[in-house]
Amino acid sequence: MKRKHAVTTAVIVVILAALVYLQFRSWQRFDWAEFWRQTRGVSLWHIAAAVALIYLSYFLRAVRWAIFLQPTKSTSVARMLPAQFVGFASLGLFGRAGEFVRPYLIARKEELPVESQLAVWTVERAFDICSVLVLMFGFIFLTGGRVSCILFQAMRQGLLSLAGKAQHHAGRAALAACVLVLVFILLRRSSSTLALAFKHRLDAFKRGFNTIKDVRAFLLLALISLVMWFGIASAYIEVLHSYPPTQHSFTLPDGSTELRTARPEQMKLEDILLLMGGSMLGSVVQLPGGVGGSQLAVIGVLSSSVFSVEPYNVSRELAVSCGMMLWLVCFMAVIPAGLIAARWERISLRAVEAEAELAESAKHGG
Repeated sequence: MKRKHAVTTAVIVVILAALVYLQFRSWQRFDWAEFWRQTRGVSLWHIAAAVALIYLSYFLRAVRWAIFLQPTKSTSVARMLPAQFVGFASLGLFGRAGEFVRPYLIARKEELPVESQLAVWTVERAFDICSVLVLMFGFIFLTGGRVSCILFQAMRQGLLSLAGKAQHHAGRAALAACVLVLVFILLRRSSSTLALAFKHRLDAFKRGFNTIKDVRAFLLLALISLVMWFGIASAYIEVLHSYPPTQHSFTLPDGSTELRTARPEQMKLEDILLLMGGSMLGSVVQLPGGVGGSQLAVIGVLSSSVFSVEPYNVSRELAVSCGMMLWLVCFMAVIPAGLIAARWERISLRAVEAEAELAESAKHGG
């Protein structure tokens, strides 16, 4: 399993290295002196505010998970919080392999089946996606403007694509359900012990989806999710506003250059939502250390024609600097708190990551 994971990681590293090489080669010249000059000028107060907002999101996640557990087990936010810090620290250190640390730790601490908490994690992701979409659509209809039009066209294409695939996925879901029933029947005929174990896993996973106690709980979960993602968007804004206006040379199509002033501090929430959308799409590819498509997507969006012209004039060097700073704030800033929480809870990050991955593999039967 470890060898397979290492080979997969190595392949992704090579692919991303090639993408980075092609990206920088297409720019022909990257001014590292300019990159360091712009990075050194950031406001540490803005960065500290961004980190505080990210930490607030972990607290709100703990509150939300405690509400998810209300129908099955009464718990407290204090009991949920260490798992959030340790889980996201594992995600930053080990990449996608750390995704299952949070549900695994909560299941172990609350003495619940791992399958049930994996189901809670699935519901949590649904709330996250819906919250980001609500924020995007809200600003599209309330503000308008160039970036809003871009968001609208992107989401329109995405919805058309989803609609085209909905029937296909529904058919696959029905087929999967039939396969599960068939497997259970076959297991029951061949081995009652295996059949009972299989049924127990299915029941535990089904119970995990019993996460919303009533309408009041649903509304509270929706409100917490919206506030949390608004806070994350505000953290993005704080990072970009930490960069002061800087002048840089811009190469025109005819080969001549002109002096332009980059103004990332003027970016608004609708601009940040575009960056967040790119980051979420790019996060499909993730490596240990939280490095991967998310950062490349953010850098690509910032260096595109949307932000490289007036009024923002983001240079290539500034785009890379902002992408790296967002990575540090959103992925790596939690690691100190995660290590402290792990020590307090007497948890080995490497061991719990391996156990969580093993539990996930066992759930899929491989």
